[in-house]
Amino acid sequence: MLRYRGYRMAGPRPPRLSLPSATVTLLLGWGGPLHITDGLNRAGPSSVWPAMIAGIQTAPVPAGYLGPGHAVEVDFTPLGAHRCMGVPLHHLARAVVEPDEVMGTGWTTRITEQLAAAPNWPRRWAILDSLLARQLAAGPPASPLITEVWNLLRTRDDGVTLRELTHTTGRGSRHIQGLFREHVGIPAQTVSRILRFHRTLAIASSGCPSLAQLAALGGYHDQAHMSREFRALSGHTPQQLCGVVKRESDSRRSDRMQRFSDFFLREREGSG
Repeated sequence: MLRYRGYRMAGPRPPRLSLPSATVTLLLGWGGPLHITDGLNRAGPSSVWPAMIAGIQTAPVPAGYLGPGHAVEVDFTPLGAHRCMGVPLHHLARAVVEPDEVMGTGWTTRITEQLAAAPNWPRRWAILDSLLARQLAAGPPASPLITEVWNLLRTRDDGVTLRELTHTTGRGSRHIQGLFREHVGIPAQTVSRILRFHRTLAIASSGCPSLAQLAALGGYHDQAHMSREFRALSGHTPQQLCGVVKRESDSRRSDRMQRFSDFFLREREGSG
């Protein structure tokens, strides 16, 4: 598990664009539900989610609230989500599901009622601590191999290819791909792309003289490669995102991998 976050919406919260990140998210809300728009088409139909579990996403997700409400969000590493939720994460990849589908019938109502009745946020965090400790204790630990591979992906600034993973671990590519399907949900190459994207945003937040230098520091082949990846993962250009992250950098002080996992790009900022 990575962190908890709490939200109190006094009124409507216009849709924002949540960027892909290598996390699994549990959302439990009371009051107005979360509205998720289909893709980047903000004028298109939306789905309504009072609560949800979102697996790793590989495309941006526009979402917002139409009225007042509260919500608690829990971000997991994929390995933590696999242990806590007890399901193969390929069932959650690029998807949003009702928590009861994973945690059991009635789970969402029971936990949400406890959170809503709590008098303050520290009490809500204590409820989550107790709940997730039980879930983690009951779940199977991750295998040493998937832990090794996951840590390698997180710590290598220049990204890691599947061939490198097989060479480093001494295991075949099919075995590694099977572990990622079970414990992460998406291929190792895709995870590496998302992590490189976030590392590059972190570099941009501290300032970079040029986009060509940013591409080199971020581990891309060239500026054109970086532009294609940014477009594919966010729907926006490096220049658009870099302008936003520089303004946000002072308030983002967490681990580099997670620094922009909760990064929201307002529509007016992304349209210029």
